[in-house]
Amino acid sequence: MKTTPFTHFHEELGARMAPFAGYSMPIEYSGIKDEHNAVRARAGVFDVSHMGEFWVKGPKAFELVQRLTSNDVAALADGKVQYSCFTNDTGGIVDDLLVYRFSANKYLLVVNASNIEKDWNWCVKHAKALEMDVERELENASDRICQLAVQGPRALEMMQKLTTENVADMEYYTHKEISFAGIDSVIISTTGYTGSGGCEIYAYNADADRLWNAVMEAGAEAGIQPIGLGARDTLRLEAGFCLYGHEIDDDHSPIEAGLGWITKFVPGNDFVAREYHEHLKEVKPTRFMKPFELLDKGIARQGYAVEDAEGNVIGAVCSGTVSPLTGKSIGTAYVKRGFEKLGSEIYIRVRNKALLAKVAKTPFF
Repeated sequence: MKTTPFTHFHEELGARMAPFAGYSMPIEYSGIKDEHNAVRARAGVFDVSHMGEFWVKGPKAFELVQRLTSNDVAALADGKVQYSCFTNDTGGIVDDLLVYRFSANKYLLVVNASNIEKDWNWCVKHAKALEMDVERELENASDRICQLAVQGPRALEMMQKLTTENVADMEYYTHKEISFAGIDSVIISTTGYTGSGGCEIYAYNADADRLWNAVMEAGAEAGIQPIGLGARDTLRLEAGFCLYGHEIDDDHSPIEAGLGWITKFVPGNDFVAREYHEHLKEVKPTRFMKPFELLDKGIARQGYAVEDAEGNVIGAVCSGTVSPLTGKSIGTAYVKRGFEKLGSEIYIRVRNKALLAKVAKTPFF
């Protein structure tokens, strides 16, 4: 099993470790509720070094990324970041990802840890189809880069202490390559997976110890905490963000998943299977991924059946938890057409009981 350059810190801090995407990762330190609320109130530090990073360079870099991703890469300027997804040949999603533009000929793709090999093979396949020099123009840098996500309303204020560059006022979904924490070059981006603001910081593995110590020291006075993957999941669900393997997968279109806003049918954006998704948008899907709140007492879990008032199965739960911030039982589910409108009543089958829920909106806080 792989470890990250920060693993020894997690172990020293007494984190509960568990396997995730082939890595030994911290699940929790002080407890999911405490860590979750620390991020909402102040700031927390996540080790997300297990994520994948692919460089795409050269004269055909834009053409490749535009072909692979559903969003419109032409809308990106240098220093901007875009949320997007790889669409597959059969109407589903290979993965969701972030696209960083450094120049017209240089992009960084940040993908999910569980999909690194699949995503890399997908990129290589399409690069070869464009007759790109895969050895020189594509680089899987995943094993050489470490990453910390510093999330929360005070995160950027804390990180400003570690650089002379202005990071506190960076716009949402932008990035800079700067000197940071005594490290000559890191990438800092105002992105994240919590809904509470903050940044993500990329460095080479050799600088991991210096980065971790500096970040923790800079945030100590304001109560920064290390955060595990348990709270990362409750935070992203509370914020309404998709998780691959739950809300999105190889069998669901971004149109069905509520990701039409990153699926751009503009001239020149001929991404994989565009015609399928464009037609689906026109005719409307027969199923929709929707957030919900349980009105009866209980917790929904992935795979639980969703029913109508007569007990007919109309869908299935993607994710579910009790919000550590509000105490409400929340989740997401795919439901049949006709049940997707805000406030629609649905029922979640939990331990042979049909619990009343309603279609809600996100974020849940």
